[in-house]
Amino acid sequence: MAKPLALVTGASTGIGRELARCLAQDGYDLLLTAENTQLADTAREMRVVGADVETLQVDLAERGGVEELAGRAAVTGRPLAVLALNAGVGVGGPFTGDDTTLDEQLRVVDLNVRATVHLAKLLLPGMVEQGRGRVLFTSSIAATAPGPFMAVYNASKAFVQSFAQALRDELRDTGVTVTTLLPGPTDTEFFNRARMRDTKIGAGPKDRAATVARQGYAAMVRGRDSVVAGSSANRVQVALSRVLPERLVAAVHRRMSAPGTARS
Repeated sequence: MAKPLALVTGASTGIGRELARCLAQDGYDLLLTAENTQLADTAREMRVVGADVETLQVDLAERGGVEELAGRAAVTGRPLAVLALNAGVGVGGPFTGDDTTLDEQLRVVDLNVRATVHLAKLLLPGMVEQGRGRVLFTSSIAATAPGPFMAVYNASKAFVQSFAQALRDELRDTGVTVTTLLPGPTDTEFFNRARMRDTKIGAGPKDRAATVARQGYAAMVRGRDSVVAGSSANRVQVALSRVLPERLVAAVHRRMSAPGTARS
């Protein structure tokens, strides 16, 4: 019998790459996408594990990239058993300052929010029609806190968290489960790409991407609604964010994310 098929976005590095590994080790074939050439390295690794792998190097921040990916999934002629919407990007720095451009901030919205909604709209109906499937959204503990110097990123992850949990309720009688993965600071390329290595959070301790992915994968397999992955400090932060006033949560975040705080 054919193996089940899983689609993973943002699969070239970090959490996405490790999610692909979990799936390959568990007997899935893979459709992997990312915008960079490291995707080919991930595909080679997953084939060694035993998966049949298709790749699509495309920018999901562009509408055409999303539609191309959905089209590639359709032409496989195979139902999706797992949809892992993991691709995301962040930008650090003052929102009103000159360190970031409007285009950079809008790209965060385009990839983290618009592409997530677009892919879900194109791919989820097929999973519902077949009456089974697992969906994993990569959110963040940033979803639970206002994020000075990461204002658009935190807001985008709050959107993903709310959107995913709403879909979970809508789909509760369909056989399709929705799980959100909320990692904390993780040892990936995120902080380099976001130009945040001079912040306390960027220079501080981080969880291993493999650990985060395994915890997210296990929660998805069990059909859980969400999992705060990584260290116990992440779970403490989420718990505090739920009970403290937002102005205090924002002030704490500022001390971690303001430029130059790595030296304080």
